Amino acid sequence: MGFLNLFLVATFPVIKVLLITALGLFLALDGISILGNDARKIVNQLGFYVFNPSLVGSNLAKTITFESVVKLWFMPVNILATFILGSALGWILIKITRPPKHMEGLILGCCSAGNLGNLPMIIIPAICKEKDSPFGEPDLCHQYGMSYAVLSMAIGAVFLWAYVYNIMRICSSRIQKEDTTNNDLLKVSMEISESDPNNLSETLNPTEDTMDDAYTILLSDEEPEKKVSFPSKIMHHLRVISSNLNLKSIFAPSTIGAIVGFFIGVIPQIRNLTIGSNAPLRVVEDSASMLGDAAIPTVTLIMGANLLQGLKGSSTPVWTIVGIIVVRYIFLPVLGVAVVKTAIHLSLVHSDALYQFVLLLQYALPPAMNIGTIAQLFGSGESECSVIMLWTYGLASIAVTLWSTYFMFIVS
Repeated sequence: MGFLNLFLVATFPVIKVLLITALGLFLALDGISILGNDARKIVNQLGFYVFNPSLVGSNLAKTITFESVVKLWFMPVNILATFILGSALGWILIKITRPPKHMEGLILGCCSAGNLGNLPMIIIPAICKEKDSPFGEPDLCHQYGMSYAVLSMAIGAVFLWAYVYNIMRICSSRIQKEDTTNNDLLKVSMEISESDPNNLSETLNPTEDTMDDAYTILLSDEEPEKKVSFPSKIMHHLRVISSNLNLKSIFAPSTIGAIVGFFIGVIPQIRNLTIGSNAPLRVVEDSASMLGDAAIPTVTLIMGANLLQGLKGSSTPVWTIVGIIVVRYIFLPVLGVAVVKTAIHLSLVHSDALYQFVLLLQYALPPAMNIGTIAQLFGSGESECSVIMLWTYGLASIAVTLWSTYFMFIVS
């Protein structure tokens, strides 16, 4: 199959995403205001709590079996690699561009977490429907492609809320602590200056005796602490980690839907009750599938409406935007090709071309839309996030198309 034909196959799914996204942006305009702030919040909640879990659960239940789980074990490892490599590149980007402190967590989040759910669930079925698709019979391609995309979405959601959420939370809390400390010092110095102006210089520039006194206080006369056993240290660290993790965020509705669908799919007794034309409880699965069908258009419309904020957003450092684009659309895909090709060479990935394509695609996607939700949650970098999303999703039409074409070329 020629490179030009592959390019055309990869172009149409991205154009579909852009058309629906543009419609969402149009509906959010002030003159139309169908998807205004209040409407977006309500529809977003419907998608988050109803449509996405139904889509994930119903598709996993239909396509995942115990045998397929054994074959797909590398996907969680691959997704974890995208997060780790992305955050490492994001850290390098921060060191090079030196952005404002409040943007550091946002940059790490945008570089590490890609849109592993919504875009693959649009792109992969659309590619399968094309007559020149390199992935074989359309119905079979659609069935397996959706299972890969849904599994990608479920695993990506877990890593997003367990990994990126906590990175952005730590960065945000560190900035808040620094601001609080600076405000407290300023308040104390002002109070001292008001009571005795002569002591202000001494307060701000402590003498050597003062520093010696402070150092003496730190040197306690108590006996040194007893050595703590290694198991006690491990238990202590586990308690600290569990207290800092937001389990409610990790077990988001889509994650719960994935867990339910996974157990239905891999347990034959439950699967026979709910899946199939002769299953006694097939109406439950049909209802979930019907709700899930609304997920992709709904989320894509909301994505377009949210991008309107980027047009109105505050100024974001240009080199920060350029750096995130370079990380997500150049360095990560190149590293992804190396990782997946190495895994194939070591026989860690089976020879299914569609599966290999999905693994490669996970490295060439724009940032996850939930990054904006997390930024809004912590009140740090909201307007900058909208600008970043506007540029990264605007350029996705070119970057994702070109990388999809290349990925199909190397796996077919």
